[in-house]
Amino acid sequence: MRRTFATLVAAVVGITLLTALPGGAAGKDPHRAAIVFNGQGNNLDAYESTAPFRHQRVITTRADDPSGLDINAQICFFPGKHHGARWFIAGEDTGQPNPPQGWGIFALKGKKIGSFRARKVGKLTPTYQGSSDNAENYGCGFLKDGRVLTTDVGNQATGNGDGQLIVWFPPFDTTKVRYCKIDVAIATAGGISVDAQDRVYVASARPPTVGVHRYTGPFPTSDTPSGGCDSHDATGAPMTTKVRNDMFIPANAPLATPNAIVPAPRGGWYVSSVFNGVIAEYSGSGRYRRTILQPPPGEALGATPFSTGTPLGIGVDRRGDLFYADIGIVIGPDVIGPGDDTGTVRKIAFVDGRPRPPVTMARGLAFPDGIGVFER
Repeated sequence: MRRTFATLVAAVVGITLLTALPGGAAGKDPHRAAIVFNGQGNNLDAYESTAPFRHQRVITTRADDPSGLDINAQICFFPGKHHGARWFIAGEDTGQPNPPQGWGIFALKGKKIGSFRARKVGKLTPTYQGSSDNAENYGCGFLKDGRVLTTDVGNQATGNGDGQLIVWFPPFDTTKVRYCKIDVAIATAGGISVDAQDRVYVASARPPTVGVHRYTGPFPTSDTPSGGCDSHDATGAPMTTKVRNDMFIPANAPLATPNAIVPAPRGGWYVSSVFNGVIAEYSGSGRYRRTILQPPPGEALGATPFSTGTPLGIGVDRRGDLFYADIGIVIGPDVIGPGDDTGTVRKIAFVDGRPRPPVTMARGLAFPDGIGVFER
């Protein structure tokens, strides 16, 4: 279980990635409904994206199945197929800290609810800047040539932040995957997205780095100096000093804690802010356009969550529907954080470009922190 997230005060985190903008792709049916994947209670669940939102448990937590795995964080689907299966990445921390938490690589068979089967084929495990208790695995993404990106949250409450952005090099069907670190000082590191120019966007939910950052390559092609990985971090792991890091979207109203970022139609971006229950839309250049989701006027966090939820992970399908993982933050006597089974997964559809009120796909969930959109 992601223990440290349950005791957050104001630093909560999210991440996401989609490799293509919504609106269709060559050879794909834009009207075919997507499948939404979500990790909650350390299980991996899948939902049809249209009502009545039929559900399947794809991976069961180790606590309920001795052969199960503990799954969480963002789910990212590799482009194309590998040996006849669709591969995906998800946070996997079964038995942490021995073995340490990381990101599992899974082969997925099946195309519809009731037929999915997932098999672990590899794992990404880096060194972390702080203790394992603070090193929450979360984000995932891809560069165009197939290199994998991840972020881990780092210390979530104190200090300047030690979350990491890492690039990983194939092959990935192993537990010994080579990598190079890009940044090791992100405060409450969150969501990843990658644009068509291979620029990498990462959300940071806490000062001093709060906002959405844009990283511009060239990115390392190996973990050696000749591959652009020219340095080492404090743990002795390979690291680059050659990647540019710019502030892309500063944190301000309505974006209090930038947590996740995904491509939006019209070449823009959706960004979630979990603590104040907001999803906002920005232009391709990072300019605020409009607020897609916010709590109704007069609502405040208390013993129950916002009626519209607290969106952490987000995802968009080819048709432009927006999905979010609501972790169900509440305020109790001693803690601000996810309540007991107060989480939901929700969908926002658009009519003539205008967002409709969110529809609940599943409720009573335990820390549903990430979204993955599976396009068939």
